[in-house]
Amino acid sequence: MIETLISSKTRVKLLLKFFLNPDNSAHLRGLGNEFGESTNAIRVELKRLEEANMLVSKNEGNKKLFRVNEKHPLYRDIHNIVRKYFGIDVIVDKVAQRLGNLEAVYLTGDIAKGRSSEHIELILVGDIDQQYLAQLTLKAENLIQRKISYTVERMYNPSSNQNLLIWYR
Repeated sequence: MIETLISSKTRVKLLLKFFLNPDNSAHLRGLGNEFGESTNAIRVELKRLEEANMLVSKNEGNKKLFRVNEKHPLYRDIHNIVRKYFGIDVIVDKVAQRLGNLEAVYLTGDIAKGRSSEHIELILVGDIDQQYLAQLTLKAENLIQRKISYTVERMYNPSSNQNLLIWYR
């Protein structure tokens, strides 16, 4: 879907990386390793996004670290497009809000790190009907065409910024 609107695969990867989780930050070589692409192509796209003020950077030692500019006027819109791309909006609408005593939903795994994946990993916090959850998960998987796995916790204290809060009561 998003690839038809944005012809640069590298730009799509960067948008997914930075706009899904605003806590993500990365430097050029790390992105090259993660994407399996040349740093030249990534450098060009990083420069364009930085010039458009969608990304901001700071120097840490000899590395230039990039992160999303949450103050950009299009941040919220692009963030929502990325959520739709991964199907997170459907998960929240179809699963999270109908489970009773659900307190929070965290996204973990590759997608939380800004990497494209056909597998969505969730941590659901609260006292919920797990049989009903399994039924809703199957429906959501069919809608978004991605595999969803989840863990249910009564209490959860996220210790990593790689766990992205996507729903909170």
